[in-house]
Amino acid sequence: MERWQKSLSKALQTLEPLASRFEIDPESLAPVVERYPMSITPYYLSLIKEIGDPIWRQCIPDPRELEDGLPIDFYDEAELSPVAGLIHRYPDRVVLLVSSACPTYCRFCMRKSWIRNKREITLKESIDEGIEYIAKKPMIRDVILSGGDPLLLSDESVEDILTKLRKIPHLEIIRIGSRAPVTLPDRITLRLCRMLKRFHPLYVITHFNHPSEITAQSSKACTHLVDAGIPVGNQTVLLKGVNDDPSVMKKLMQKLLTIRVKPYYIHHMDLVQGTSHFRTSVEQGKKIMASLRGHTSGMATPYYVIDLPKGKGKVPILPNDVKRNGNVLYLRNYRGEIIEYPDIEKTDEGE
Repeated sequence: MERWQKSLSKALQTLEPLASRFEIDPESLAPVVERYPMSITPYYLSLIKEIGDPIWRQCIPDPRELEDGLPIDFYDEAELSPVAGLIHRYPDRVVLLVSSACPTYCRFCMRKSWIRNKREITLKESIDEGIEYIAKKPMIRDVILSGGDPLLLSDESVEDILTKLRKIPHLEIIRIGSRAPVTLPDRITLRLCRMLKRFHPLYVITHFNHPSEITAQSSKACTHLVDAGIPVGNQTVLLKGVNDDPSVMKKLMQKLLTIRVKPYYIHHMDLVQGTSHFRTSVEQGKKIMASLRGHTSGMATPYYVIDLPKGKGKVPILPNDVKRNGNVLYLRNYRGEIIEYPDIEKTDEGE
């Protein structure tokens, strides 16, 4: 068993050890964990400095997860899946779901209900079916491996998937979406990176949300990837109480560049059941973007995007380009369609 696998085997999945370390009532959180499972690696747990800090909010269950009325599958991913485990939203690229588990379960995850249902992905059947679909669609030039976290698979399993994908002549780009560099940095071994570099052009998209996640360990993980010639991009989610402060977001973006990770997207919080307490207003997101543009390097300025439902795509938001009627925004997507999107009250900020 490798070091990262030993660490993963010690992930916190029950409330009793948490209650013994922090002054919390496990009974108040039990219904939350029953509905939305908890898993926290020892490394990521060690980053918590106090109850309610940005790391705590991202991984510790919260009773508010059971209080909102948001939809389970706002993005209708099931309707965009021509075969099990594959999502085809855009003409030239697809998402291939290759894992149903993560090192740490983020409380804001867009697929938290999917994880709750413990849907198992059978490598031989579901993944092979997805690869067969890609092979039959010449317009597909880009695939994103997602889940769950693809890097929770063994090196051999990842290698097998990449080998099959690289046999498809029209497939140009492979991306791996993984939060392992942030929550389980030991997973990014030199052995893994030597294997991955055989499948270029290959990109890793990771997920830092707060400056305190950039540590010696996570920096080393990203260094291993970049030194193997793998460009690393970062997608941050705008989260209330975590990074919805302009100074915090700017520090995060600047620190990412110091470890050779390119800020790629800031995602507005998804409209997913169990996550409404993380939502900020779009106005706050625009304020953060205004604090970045011109106040730090363009290299440290990602796109701020809203992901629209029913396969309508991502819409980039600039500080002055949103039309509004009350709490309804009118956004133009890549097809030229005008889509209504519900915002929240501006007065919610800072509550």
